[in-house]
Amino acid sequence: MPDAAIAIPPRATERRLPGARLRRFVPWALLALAIAAPFLLSAYNLNLLARFMAMAILALGLVLIWGHGGILSLGQGVFFGLGGYAIAMHMKLADLPAGELPDFMVWSGRESLPFWWQPFASPAFTLAAILIVPALVAALFAWAVFHRRVGGTYFALITQALALAFATLLTSRQDVTGGFNGLTDFYSVFGFGLSRPAVAKGLYWVTLAILCLAFIGLRLLLASRFGMLLRAVRDGENRARFLGYSPTPFKVVAFAIAGLLAGVAGALFTLHAGVVAPALVGVVPSIEMVVWVAIGGRYSLAGAILGALAVNLARDGISSAMPELWLYLIGALFILVVTLLPNGLAGFARARFGGEGRA
Repeated sequence: MPDAAIAIPPRATERRLPGARLRRFVPWALLALAIAAPFLLSAYNLNLLARFMAMAILALGLVLIWGHGGILSLGQGVFFGLGGYAIAMHMKLADLPAGELPDFMVWSGRESLPFWWQPFASPAFTLAAILIVPALVAALFAWAVFHRRVGGTYFALITQALALAFATLLTSRQDVTGGFNGLTDFYSVFGFGLSRPAVAKGLYWVTLAILCLAFIGLRLLLASRFGMLLRAVRDGENRARFLGYSPTPFKVVAFAIAGLLAGVAGALFTLHAGVVAPALVGVVPSIEMVVWVAIGGRYSLAGAILGALAVNLARDGISSAMPELWLYLIGALFILVVTLLPNGLAGFARARFGGEGRA
């Protein structure tokens, strides 16, 4: 009887094994397809996939702060824009003869290049700015807010206001930011012509490699002591303080990492899309970024990637045919998923096929 009491029913074992095999097989199959995509897709579709992968990098950062840190940010478009404008400024300067100004500055009546544009002529400075500026701005902003123990809905509203202010600033300074139209018409990056098919494939693989590195890095981070303590802060800040841990440093570091990932995503997106503008970094895009993660699963890194890819693919197809319908549809989908699938599609798949953990 004791043996019978602990025996695993054969049908239960059979149900678990296919799910376990599927979880091992699917990621490798998807990675193989992603690597082979340049040989399988047209130039247009490859560029589209590369843009969506760049957005997925940003989505990973939201999993870190929202899913595992309990920090809902409605302003990730700010850091996305900082990275995007950094690489765009470099490309505008690199394509110009020495001493000339970008066309929009000439049309606005400027006679000299702003001093803060000048360092972006350097590729090394530009790469450093893409990494450091979004992370530093995110860290300073997070410290200023979390140091005063502001969180929850209030923090979300503050980040939303930050996104609105950033987009408004970009739009109002036509002479230095390109205004509503943003920065566009790029021909080369770091000496490589963007119109060359080989360069397009290379940039795609770079984006895929960075996405994989971000996924692996965050997975290791979330499994580390830092990840454990970040979740402890999420579940109870007062309890963490009682145990001797200040929540602020953990939240600031997590928010800075998310800002860095958003900046890298913005730079990569700008390379593939050929444009960066206020319409891509304001309030509405920042809210859409949260929707990607909510639909994919805010506790799951893989779910966030799939959510970003799926939602943006749907957006491209639907908004091109019926642009006025998209915002209503994405809002309805968000409500439906949050109501019926609070852990997103990844949570549904986990319940259906089994699995442990949230990362």
